[in-house]
Amino acid sequence: MSQASLRRLPAVLVVDDELRSQEALHRTLEEDFEVFCASSAAEGMEILEKEQSTAAFRIVLCDQRMPGTTGVAFLKEVRHRWPDIIRIILSGYTDAEDIITGVNEAGIWQYLLKPWQPEQLLLSLQRAAEVWRLQQENQRLSLDLRTAEPVLRKRVDSKQQKARSSFGLSAFIRAQGSPIEPVCDMIERIAPYDLSVMVTGESGTGKEMVARAIHYESRRADKAFVTENCGAVPDSLLESELFGYKRGAFTGAVEDRVGLFQQADGGTLFLDEIGETSPAFQVKLLRVLQEGEYRPLGSNRSVHVDVRVIAATNRDLEDDVRTGRFREDLFYRLATISLHVPPLRERPMDLPLLARRLLASSAVTLGKVVSGFSEETLAGLTRYRWPGNVRELQNEILRMVALAESPTLGADLLSQRVLNGALPRVAMVAGSPAVGLSGSLRQRMDQLEMQVLQDAMQRHAGNKSRAARELGLSRVGLRSKLARLGMDAS
Repeated sequence: MSQASLRRLPAVLVVDDELRSQEALHRTLEEDFEVFCASSAAEGMEILEKEQSTAAFRIVLCDQRMPGTTGVAFLKEVRHRWPDIIRIILSGYTDAEDIITGVNEAGIWQYLLKPWQPEQLLLSLQRAAEVWRLQQENQRLSLDLRTAEPVLRKRVDSKQQKARSSFGLSAFIRAQGSPIEPVCDMIERIAPYDLSVMVTGESGTGKEMVARAIHYESRRADKAFVTENCGAVPDSLLESELFGYKRGAFTGAVEDRVGLFQQADGGTLFLDEIGETSPAFQVKLLRVLQEGEYRPLGSNRSVHVDVRVIAATNRDLEDDVRTGRFREDLFYRLATISLHVPPLRERPMDLPLLARRLLASSAVTLGKVVSGFSEETLAGLTRYRWPGNVRELQNEILRMVALAESPTLGADLLSQRVLNGALPRVAMVAGSPAVGLSGSLRQRMDQLEMQVLQDAMQRHAGNKSRAARELGLSRVGLRSKLARLGMDAS
C-alpha cells in the first residue's frame, strides 16, 4: 500500500516566515491535520504544486506580513489556481484596508488575530475543513442528480431549496415602495422562460445578484450557475475560458480544458461587463448564441450546449451600438429582456435594512461581536450618496467592524469620505435657485427639482439618457421623477 493511500487526515499548509510560529502551529494541528510548513510564499506554492495530487489540501493558513510579499497576495494566487482551498489569514495587525482587500480579492474565509489561542485556532480550522467538505459535496450533487436514489434526491432538493432562499427573490433586501420592487416583479415574470436577459446598472448595484435570482427562480435552478467577468480578461484568454481548448492548441496547453459554456450546460452563464469585449470576440459569441454550439480551441469538432445567457454592463450599450463599438445583432440577441438595477442613492428606504444585513455578515466574516449602529451612524450612512453603491456600502461596514472596539458602531468610525459626502443643504442666498419659490417645504422642493430637471433636459435637447447621466440618475429614475412632477415622461 502506498504512502498516499495511508493518508487519512485533511491536509493544511502553514506559511509563516517565523520558525517558532511554524512549530507552534504544527504542534497545535498535527493530531487533526496533516500539516505542511513553508517559510515563504514561493516555498508554499512549490509544496502545493508538488503535493496537491496526493495530499488533498483543504486549508492554507498564511501569515499576512512576510518578506517580499503579503499573505493576501499569496492567497490571491492560491485562489486563482486552486479555488476550492479554504484560505485563512493569521496576523498580528488589524489594518482595515488589508482586511477588505483580503475579503474582496483573495476570498479570505477568515481573518485570525495574533496572539492566537490553540483551542480557538483548532476550532476555526476544523470548521474550515467542514466547509471544504460541504463544498465538495455540493459539487457532486449536481452530477448525481439524474441517477440519484430517493434519499439522495431528498437531500439534493433540500440543498436546492436552501440555494433558492439564499440567492432567489427572497434574498433581495427591500422596503415597501422601493425602486427595486419592479425589478423583482420582472424577475419573477421572466425567470421561467429561456430568454436572454441584459442587466444594466452602475457598478456595485447588484447586477450579479439579479442574474442569480433569475437562475434560481427558473427551471434551471438545479443546474450550474457560472460567471465570467469579461472586462477583467483579454480577448485571447477570454475565448479559451469560455470555449475551452484541446491539448496542444497553443504553447502551455498541456491538457484538455473544459470551457465555461460546457460547465454551464443545462444551466445559466452570466457574462459580466459584456460591453468591454472587442468586436472580434463579439462575432464569436454571437455564433454560439445563434447556433447553440461552439468549437474549442484546437478542435475540429463542435460542441452543442443548452445554456441560458445573462449579460450585464454599466455602459450605455445603445450608445455603443450607434457608434459601432458594440455589434447591433449581438445586442438584440442578448437584450431580449432588459432589466435596469437602480443605484443605491435612489433606494434610501432600503439602506437601513441593507446596512443591518451587511453588518451581520461582516461580523461573521471578521469573527467579531457587534450589536448594531448608533442613530447618528445610521443617519450618516443614509445621507451619503454611495457612488459605489452596495459594494461601497459593504466595504464601509467591513472597515467599521474591523475598527470597532465596542458592540455598537458609533459615528466616529465613519470614513472621512462618507462624512464629507453627505448631501449639502441648499443655500438660501440671493441668486440661489431657491429664491422666489412659494408654498410649503414639499412644494418648494418640487418646484426646485422641476427647475433642475427642465434645465438638464433643455441642455441635452430632450435626450433623457444624457440628462440622467448628468444628474447622476438612471434613465428609469429620471422618467419616474418626470412623471411624479407632471412633466413629459414619454
